[in-house]
Amino acid sequence: MSDQIKIVQKEGITLVVSGPSGVGKNSVITALRERYNDIRHSVSVTTRAPRAGEIDGVHYYFRTKDEFERLIAEGEILEYDIYCDEYYGTPKSPLERMRDEGINVLLDLTVTGALSLKNSYPNAVLVFLIPPSEAALKERLFHRATESEEVIQTRMEEAWEEMNSAFEFDYLVMNDDLLQAVRDIEAIYWAEKHRTSRLFIDGTQ
Repeated sequence: MSDQIKIVQKEGITLVVSGPSGVGKNSVITALRERYNDIRHSVSVTTRAPRAGEIDGVHYYFRTKDEFERLIAEGEILEYDIYCDEYYGTPKSPLERMRDEGINVLLDLTVTGALSLKNSYPNAVLVFLIPPSEAALKERLFHRATESEEVIQTRMEEAWEEMNSAFEFDYLVMNDDLLQAVRDIEAIYWAEKHRTSRLFIDGTQ
């Protein structure tokens, strides 16, 4: 009879990466997903128009405002936020199913959405990405070339308001160098995988 002891994860880790628009969340999440096969990306629902190259069901679930509001009424949106007059939200059923199956999930949420999710999922791990400077953030927004200068200015103003919420998160990571930012979040992820409150010991006795 084997006396091997196993350390088992109770449920999937919900890892949230958030921060101001243009801080580089998508690049960080893409890099993390390429490095780990055991972490899934939770696809959000939004009412904004798709950008070039974005695919429905892969990057976002794109819905009309009427459709989004119906999902809210039906209790199918776990958390949502309105950003630049558009809805962004997390579909409830897929996230809960993955968590219950022990699948680790990575989410890309707005700052308000991340804090709202924390209320429903106290064990969620919240990482706040910050830019190295105001100039760097503005350059990234312009480089995307997806929005008007007026919208970019609005996003800049909102970004610095969101900075006030940074210390309501569990971790703070600067995205000055993409590789280093990814390494920092990797360290957070591995530490959370070994947190005793997330585990139980499965022995033969």
